[in-house]
Amino acid sequence: MNLKVSFLMLVFLTLLISCSQEKKDAAQEVGNDKKIGVLLVSHGSHSETWRNMLLSIGDSVKSEIISNKNIAGLKSAFMEYTEPSIATRLKEFDQENYTDVIIVPVFLTVSNHSFEDIPTICGLKNQPEEIDKLKQESIEVYKAKANISITPLLDFPDILGKNLVKRAKALSENPAKEGVALIAYGSRNFDKEWTELMQKMGENIKQELGLSQSEYAWCGHIVEYDTKPTTESVNRILKNNKTAIVIPVLVAVDEMFQMEIIGGGIKASSNPDNVKYIPDSILPDENVENWIIEICNRYVNDLLKG
Repeated sequence: MNLKVSFLMLVFLTLLISCSQEKKDAAQEVGNDKKIGVLLVSHGSHSETWRNMLLSIGDSVKSEIISNKNIAGLKSAFMEYTEPSIATRLKEFDQENYTDVIIVPVFLTVSNHSFEDIPTICGLKNQPEEIDKLKQESIEVYKAKANISITPLLDFPDILGKNLVKRAKALSENPAKEGVALIAYGSRNFDKEWTELMQKMGENIKQELGLSQSEYAWCGHIVEYDTKPTTESVNRILKNNKTAIVIPVLVAVDEMFQMEIIGGGIKASSNPDNVKYIPDSILPDENVENWIIEICNRYVNDLLKG
């Protein structure tokens, strides 16, 4: 064997050993045999604007989440109405041989979706009545081969409080003669929790900005998508104040809610010209993105600890 051939074989063996070591190191970084993925789950909507705003969260946080070498991939899914669904994404994770999937629900606060629907869709709960209800709504149930973890919800008063104060402040000009109306989706089964949250957020805005009054109203299925509750909350403020500030407490923008229900409720009020309103939403919000990144890293660490 000549010197040139010997040198090439040595180079080849060196590269082979190096690649093997890199694969070994990579395996150690993800907990040896673990391949961990993240699935961001949000409520579906017929509104393309809503869907795009939720999908954009995944685009915004992906590079930061994937920078954690223990996380192999990130996907986004909708719970209902549209694709990609939770079942579709879990099938993809299984096909790509993921061992663990961390589900991050991007929801405002407690509801049946978080306690019943999502765990049932993922096969973590197996109550026939819940499965039948989802089937009637054309929502597929899929029990993944991967281990599923579901993180807590985005109901931290600090994040939501800062968001609402910032948006109300942008509309406020004369706090002493203003009141704020928070318009949220609401929940029939968790009315107490939603009511307490809105009351707390309203009081927080009053204290931070020096407003004289706070009100809240629902705009979702609990009031059958009626504009009247919005109108009534605005009128209660205008009765005592020159100006009413209206803030949608909705995760993203859906034309039906921000424009038709809330906007329609304002138009039907006693003095719509004295209402300040922007049809916006909680998103986009850097604090929400940071929360998603932080909770993913925390859950990954817990998985690696076993």
